Amino acid sequence: MMFSAQEQRAMEAALVAARRGIRGANPLVGAVVIAESGEVLATGYHRGAGTPHAEAAALAQLGTLGPGELAQATMVVTLEPCNHQGRTGPCAQAIINAGIGNVIYAIDDPHADDVAEPAGGGAATLRAANVAVRSGLLADQAYELNARWFAAVAERRPFITLHIAQTLDGKIAAEDGTSQWISGPESLAHNHGLRRRIDAILVGTETVLVDNPRLTARNPHGSLAAVQPLRVVLGERAIPERAAVRGSDGRFVQLATHDVVAAARTLHDLGVRHLLVEGGARVASAFLAADQVDHIIVYLAPIILGTGLPSLTDLGITTLRNAAHWSFDSTGDGAATVLGSDLKLQLIPAALAATAHQPTAY
Repeated sequence: MMFSAQEQRAMEAALVAARRGIRGANPLVGAVVIAESGEVLATGYHRGAGTPHAEAAALAQLGTLGPGELAQATMVVTLEPCNHQGRTGPCAQAIINAGIGNVIYAIDDPHADDVAEPAGGGAATLRAANVAVRSGLLADQAYELNARWFAAVAERRPFITLHIAQTLDGKIAAEDGTSQWISGPESLAHNHGLRRRIDAILVGTETVLVDNPRLTARNPHGSLAAVQPLRVVLGERAIPERAAVRGSDGRFVQLATHDVVAAARTLHDLGVRHLLVEGGARVASAFLAADQVDHIIVYLAPIILGTGLPSLTDLGITTLRNAAHWSFDSTGDGAATVLGSDLKLQLIPAALAATAHQPTAY
C-alpha cells in the first residue's frame, strides 16, 4: 500500500510521541492529525492506564476546525484504534464523532479475536462509518516499540515489571538482613507512583516472613491511594493471619506455586494486566529465568556493602555468551533519572531490536 512522504513523516512523529508514554497495561501509542495539505494539526499520546488514549488526546486539540476540514483530515496512529468501552471510551467511535475522514494506522490491535477483551475491530467500525482506512505504515517500528506488550497479550499474561532497589555492588540487604531503606525517599515516592498505576504487586513468601511488607500504594503525602493493587504472595509456605500483606480490604491472594508462568496466567485470569514483581531475589530470578519480565526498573543507591543478599540468584547462565542482554529504555521519564541520591534505571530486553515483526509470529 502506498503512503505519501507527508503521511510517513506523520507516522514518524506519532512514534516519537508514543515514546513519551509509560509502559504498562496499555501499549505505547501516539497519534498525529494532519490536514489535506500535510500540515500537522494535533499530536497526542497515551500517558498510561486510565488516561485518554492517544487518539482522544489528539482530537482534544483540534479546536474549531470546520466539518469540511475534518473530513479531509487524516488521523495517523501507531496502533489500530480501539473498539471497546473500558476506563475510556472507544477511540474508533471518537474519531467518527469528530468527523475525521481518513485514518492510517501502523499495526492491528492483537485483541481482534478475543471475546473477553474486544478492543480489536476498530478498523471495521471506522470503515462501516465511511471513514477511509489504511494500515501497515511503519508497522515494524510500531511493533518493535511494544514487542513485549504484544508478547504478553499473545501469552495471556500481564505485562510484567520487575522492581529492584539495590546498592552499587548489587545487594538488596546487608548480611544481617537489614534493608530499610537502601533507596532514598525520592525513589520510594517514585515507586509508590508506579504502585498507583499497576494492577497487582507480587513478592515471595520469604519476603513476607522476613520483612512483613504492606505492599500498599500511597499518595505523595503518605495517605493510602484510593485504588490499591492486588497484593500477591507467591509460594507454598503459610502466610500468618496477622501478616500486614493480608490487609482488611480483600485485595490479597496467595498463589501456592513456584511456577511463575502458571502464576502469571492465573493473575491474567483474575484481570491483572500489569504486574509489579518486587522480590525477593529468588522470585525475581525465577521470573527472569522464565523470560517473564518485560520491563525492569532499578533504583541504584550510592552504597557499597561488600557482603549481603544479592539482588538476583542463579539464572542458569554459565558463560558470558549466554548472558541476558538488556537495553536502556528512554520512554516515560527516561532511561536514567537521578532521584535524590539514587539513580533510577529503566530497561527492556535487548532482543526487542531483533524481533520487529507481527505478533502472530512472535
